[in-house]
Amino acid sequence: MSKLNTLRDLLVHELSDIYSAEEQILEALPKMIKAAGADKLRAAFEDHLEVTKKHVKRLDKCFSELGAKPSGETCAAMKGLITETGKLLKEKDSANPHVFDAALAGAAQRVEHYEMAAYGCARSFCDTLGEEKVGKLLQETLYEEGESNKLLSILAISELNPAAHSKRKSASATSGS
Repeated sequence: MSKLNTLRDLLVHELSDIYSAEEQILEALPKMIKAAGADKLRAAFEDHLEVTKKHVKRLDKCFSELGAKPSGETCAAMKGLITETGKLLKEKDSANPHVFDAALAGAAQRVEHYEMAAYGCARSFCDTLGEEKVGKLLQETLYEEGESNKLLSILAISELNPAAHSKRKSASATSGS
């Protein structure tokens, strides 16, 4: 970890962490796309893959504006979230497909929540430092992350969770439980 002597140091550190997180997400999303059973969930992941590519480019602009470069350190928090998602992906073949999609959406939302927290913190550092250009770039991404989370919530509540629940109920009703 680089030295954290100033708020600017902390901003660059936070942006490096986010950069690593986004790169890990770029690697994980194709696996999630392939695993998703519900068409709308797959489409949401496909859209987010394209948006994530824009996030990385936007982060490159942030670093350029600050005259800095990503540290190259791995975001341990995202690594943990991706590891948990990887464990879930290994359960696909033995899981009820509707329940699996609901779990996959939940895993994606945990990633979104981490990203929203990270981008929000970095943006607030920019506000304090007067880094308006970087702050606006981060706010744009923060908004997009929020929209992705909202889409996943709506999809889970309106379709994925009810499908997982109704399939479970009908399965238990036919088994005499």
